Amino acid sequence: MSIFLNADSKIIVQGMTGGMGSKHTALMIDAGSNIVGGVNSRKAGTTAEIGGKELPVYGTVKEAMEATGANVSVAFVPPKFAKDAAIEAIDAEIPLLVVITEGIPVKDSAEFYNYSIGKKTRIIGPNCPGVITPEESLAGITPHTIAGKGPIGLVSKSGTLTYQMMYELRDYGFTTAIGIGGDPIIGTTHIDALEAFEADPDTKAIVMIGEIGGDAEERAAAYIKEHVTKPVVGYVAGFTAPEGKTMGHAGAIVSGSSGTAAAKKEALEAAGVKVGKTPSETAELMREILKELGA
Repeated sequence: MSIFLNADSKIIVQGMTGGMGSKHTALMIDAGSNIVGGVNSRKAGTTAEIGGKELPVYGTVKEAMEATGANVSVAFVPPKFAKDAAIEAIDAEIPLLVVITEGIPVKDSAEFYNYSIGKKTRIIGPNCPGVITPEESLAGITPHTIAGKGPIGLVSKSGTLTYQMMYELRDYGFTTAIGIGGDPIIGTTHIDALEAFEADPDTKAIVMIGEIGGDAEERAAAYIKEHVTKPVVGYVAGFTAPEGKTMGHAGAIVSGSSGTAAAKKEALEAAGVKVGKTPSETAELMREILKELGA
């Protein structure tokens, strides 16, 4: 099993014919993803040779879905076009939209996120590595060779920490690893992923990676306490961050004691989550849990 993405997922790529789009489409094909086409209104009706496949290019997401049965779109579009691309995908009612683009103005993200509320599209991102179900499908930019299939579910704000944690726990493997993005406004949250992993019979334990800024981890801790029965280990990036310094992610803004790594660690531990001080220590905590479970 997996969450959000599996071997049957049919993926289109918005911006497939651009530099980043074509490069990562080839890598997704290499990962086993079923890429069925791309979207570029200026190149509609043409095809593109990518990753050994001749892929059709459609004018709109709606046309691509009608022609291919696509149920996932991965958006590799420049920041200034991202809002329009997202709204187009939402209007077409694609079930899953993964927005990889970083640097999207917060106002634009707020507008397309609000537009999606109550509609049929789940958004992952923006500014994220996407989602990977190892040995089945990749919708995003996570290197598929890091780790194979296994019993761990992973949800992370940080792309590079997603990769590191997958590497640290490659001896066990993952059902699905999802990078939700580090912007102030994102679609799918830690809580959404935790809920899905809790419901997935093959996910035996969960790693949750957060970072300083905002209160997403504190809210996730409250959710875990009430609703998650599976063991969760956590890591919060930013323990060594100097006070008052802006960090890499747009969402990593600390106000007073709220949003600090220490406050997040405390909230998670109060919910029964074991929190590591480093990614390696976090991986070791997960190993201990999996050994206890006999996984």
